[in-house]
Amino acid sequence: MIKDNAKGIINNTNSPNVKLKSIDIGDCQWTEGFWSEKWKQAEETMVPYMGSLLKGDTGHGLNNFKIAAGLKDGEHKGWWWHDGDFYKWMEASMYIYAVNKDEKIIQEMDEIIDIIGQAQLENGYLSTPSIIDKNIKPFSNRRYHELYNSGHLLTSACIHHRVTGKTNFLDIAIKHADYLYDLFVPITPELQRFGFNQTQIMGLVELYRTVGDKRYLELAEQFINLRGSFDIVEDSTTEGYPIGDMVQERVPLREETEAVGHAVLALYYYAGAADVYAETGEKALIDALNRLWDNVTNKKMYLTGAVGQTHYGRSSRLDKIEEGFIDEYMMPNMTAYNETCANICNSMFNYRMLTLTGDSKHGDVMELVLHNSGLSGIGVGGKDYYYSNPLRKIDGALDYENMNVEFPERQPYLECFCCPPNLVRTIAKSPAWAYSKTGNGLAINLYGGNKLETTLIDGSSIKLSQKSNYPWDGAVEIIIHESKSEPFEMLLRIPAWAKGSTVKVNGQSIENVSPGSFVTIERQWSAGDIVSLNMPMEPKFIEGHRRIEEVRNQVAVKRGPVVYTLETADLPKNTAITDVYIASSKELKPVHKADLFGGVTTIETDFLIRKDKAKGMYNEVSKPEMETYQTQLIPYYTWSNRGQGEMTVFLPIIWE
Repeated sequence: MIKDNAKGIINNTNSPNVKLKSIDIGDCQWTEGFWSEKWKQAEETMVPYMGSLLKGDTGHGLNNFKIAAGLKDGEHKGWWWHDGDFYKWMEASMYIYAVNKDEKIIQEMDEIIDIIGQAQLENGYLSTPSIIDKNIKPFSNRRYHELYNSGHLLTSACIHHRVTGKTNFLDIAIKHADYLYDLFVPITPELQRFGFNQTQIMGLVELYRTVGDKRYLELAEQFINLRGSFDIVEDSTTEGYPIGDMVQERVPLREETEAVGHAVLALYYYAGAADVYAETGEKALIDALNRLWDNVTNKKMYLTGAVGQTHYGRSSRLDKIEEGFIDEYMMPNMTAYNETCANICNSMFNYRMLTLTGDSKHGDVMELVLHNSGLSGIGVGGKDYYYSNPLRKIDGALDYENMNVEFPERQPYLECFCCPPNLVRTIAKSPAWAYSKTGNGLAINLYGGNKLETTLIDGSSIKLSQKSNYPWDGAVEIIIHESKSEPFEMLLRIPAWAKGSTVKVNGQSIENVSPGSFVTIERQWSAGDIVSLNMPMEPKFIEGHRRIEEVRNQVAVKRGPVVYTLETADLPKNTAITDVYIASSKELKPVHKADLFGGVTTIETDFLIRKDKAKGMYNEVSKPEMETYQTQLIPYYTWSNRGQGEMTVFLPIIWE
């Protein structure tokens, strides 16, 4: 039954159209610095705390499975997609176990898997809302998100098998995938519109890679082919949920030219299509994905790597959309939605595109999200969450009481709980994103203190370590501890922002180090060899495209991969964020503060605060009165950890 024993987070070892292959889960471990601290927090706080919510009466995730299994009385609680969010937490637990080998995690998972197995219907169906409420007919309306639950089930089960070698969860997944195949092949008109929240594509491809059953790949591709193949009208299966661009069903993927609709749905779709392309090599798919990547990244993505500009709006083709993409360069700051899930999905899509193309630009976006719009979804204590991630907050501007998921501060639990486990599983699996295998060597995708013990594609062993205080410092040292004697290549990603970077091997300079690309070093390596990468980390002003009206004549500050923000907590009392200007002539001074937010580098500078206040909607004005005030910018991901207040990423600039 098992195809192979490869253990990558995406098992592309045998995928024919992949340039960078996954290392196994657990091969890389963060050892010091920024990501080591975040991963340790995931192990000790994020995952256990989340488990206490989802296994208890607050999150009710496990309760739903117990009720569906007949082990507990009660009603389903949570949204229709709550099962999928529980599977994501289980997946995060597996990434933690892969490193710490705490057998208590496996014992707990076995108990949970047994309950899930009891909840599963004999025919393989598994979605607790319908199992609990007999009035809900399976696959009668797509708003029930059954395929979303399916995708996370299949993915989580594959990861569980790769980490533990067990098949108890995998058997449930196979039974469910067989049910899906029998249900959807051949497709009927009643079911053709169900594949809209496309986690099932990734899950089916991963299951195909795990067990080798081509039916799962066939079904994954069918879900791609179905989009845009039917008339866009409301029917009984779409009642209660927007249609058209909202769910990417107006235009076939291979013909699409822009990212539309719900941002999470879109990016899960693109990530799944990338997985299918890895197996089929269909040119029309990769061409479409490249077009869509360009549209997202260069016309609809925020400086923080965030996506999904609005809570409610219209697509360019005038379909009603929620939590998603709107017109190109339409980038509101205060009302920016930027759902945490969408940002994480952006990094997932870019990780896959990195493996397919070997183009470092995808690693740049992946890194950007990880250090900014991903981490901003969780508080520095690891227990509080944001659903949306705006770039500006002004007191009194939003009516939080009448908004269904947005809050003035992070919350200890979100009723719509899709984002927190998505973010936490990403932090937990981040070591597996740090490296990839090339045809004859290794690519370094992410920087930070870590150790790697893996085998190259030819089966030879390699051991190395990375020492760095990245992202607070741009110096990285890679030390070879063990490798084969034959020559092989090492690829280092030089971020596009890292102009002036230098690379040395044992003190000897390497030429052709270009930002925005991988630098390739091919040589005969020996234990004790040291590769030194130095990336200049001076703070820089960043301006937006001239068509982004909301940031015209404004700048943000970015240092390395980290975007910065100004909070009113760092300003004189009663100062409005809208009265603060930044001056081009003032020094931007990095200062590391070990006692702030667990240790961050801030940017200190002189700001100008406008003293005269506008009283009406429009006012006559002469040269405003300004007061100089020295304070700090903080990393964007740390905002809103000191109580309520105002915040902005972009500031009006006075050029001096």
